[in-house]
Amino acid sequence: MSIVIGIRHEDKYEMERRVPIVPKHIEWLVKHYNIDVVVQSSEKRVFKDEEFIKAGAKVAKELKRCPIIFGVKEIPLSVFEPNKTYIFFSHVIKGQKQNMPMLKKMMELKCNLIDYEKVVDEQNKRLIFFGKYAGLAGMIDSLWALGLRLKYYGYNARLLKIKQARHYHSLAEAKEDISAIGQLIAENGIPEELMPFTIGFTGYGNVSQGAQEICGLLPVKEISPEKLLSLKHRKKLPNNIVYKIIFKEEHLAEPIEQGNEFELQDYYSNPHKYKGVFEKYIPHLSMLINCMYWDNRYSRIVTKEYLKKLYSKGRPKLNVIGDVSCDPEGSVECTIPTKIEDPIYVYDPITDKIKMGHEGEGILEMAVDILPSELPRDSSNGFSDVLVNFVKPIAIADFEMSYEELDLPKAIKKALILHKGELTPPYKYIEQFL
Repeated sequence: MSIVIGIRHEDKYEMERRVPIVPKHIEWLVKHYNIDVVVQSSEKRVFKDEEFIKAGAKVAKELKRCPIIFGVKEIPLSVFEPNKTYIFFSHVIKGQKQNMPMLKKMMELKCNLIDYEKVVDEQNKRLIFFGKYAGLAGMIDSLWALGLRLKYYGYNARLLKIKQARHYHSLAEAKEDISAIGQLIAENGIPEELMPFTIGFTGYGNVSQGAQEICGLLPVKEISPEKLLSLKHRKKLPNNIVYKIIFKEEHLAEPIEQGNEFELQDYYSNPHKYKGVFEKYIPHLSMLINCMYWDNRYSRIVTKEYLKKLYSKGRPKLNVIGDVSCDPEGSVECTIPTKIEDPIYVYDPITDKIKMGHEGEGILEMAVDILPSELPRDSSNGFSDVLVNFVKPIAIADFEMSYEELDLPKAIKKALILHKGELTPPYKYIEQFL
């Protein structure tokens, strides 16, 4: 009996052009494992139907004959079929309200659900992710947004050479433009009014590393958060340096009880014992690139109330917030997810109003919800490089067996949220959200 897998067309977002398994890896799966791959036809996908056919896949309008289906984003309720196995980013592990109907539908149809987000190693580190590409695209977009904002303020912004990430054919092409800007800064310096130019990064995981990779194409010097606070008082700072600051958990919060020291594990376990302290750094930042994990147990790093106080004193140093994490009204309270086609807006803290585009009073924010899709070919290749190693074990697994007997790689079994329509033991807690 042949092994059949399907790759679905992405339909959640108009600009979603990624694919979980790319043609070069499909060719490898067909040749080495004799896997029959059916790709759902798509006019917008970054890889054309012809590329999949050339790789040995079949292209079809539907995936009716595929018991195993790989996707990227959430799937419409009407698409699910009984007893099938679906692998995609389901966004249900926090009990996300908007996706509970989808999860219920899968349960009714006795489906299996594997979520990429929970494919982790023994150290609980994610193995399959787009995060780095969110950081890469997010930093490109933030620099592009900065160029527009500086032009609005009347500066002859060299950054205008940088385009939104989606307008580049490849990551390499974007890097060429940013490297050229870096060279101009090194040779000609930064306007005195903008000095010292400082870029703060929250987080230090895959997302932050991607953003920092782009930042590294500029003439960067890394300094500590403590040094940031005294930087403006230093004399004769070089005018051709961009200062990079990485903020970790201990810079975001401190114990409420005086005399207690910050302890990372205690902070994760008992966030209610801590209060936010990030506001002291904000007046010293030119840009903030937010790449951290957040949920509502933790203090926000930027609140609307604080921004109102900041702007009541006049225009601050902070020009742009690139919220790569993109949690709606999350760690940055004024964040609203934006579309790739309309990616930036100005939030006015005084009126609490938002205006799309780069003009107007307030803080410019970039908060695209699906940033990796702005670099669809690069991000799909990177994702597929890892996922391809798990395709055969998933495809040959007998999902009719009991959960205990089910033979899957450990990392994949950890990510099995539904088995035959039932929440698996690690995910029983989701019942409370249903």
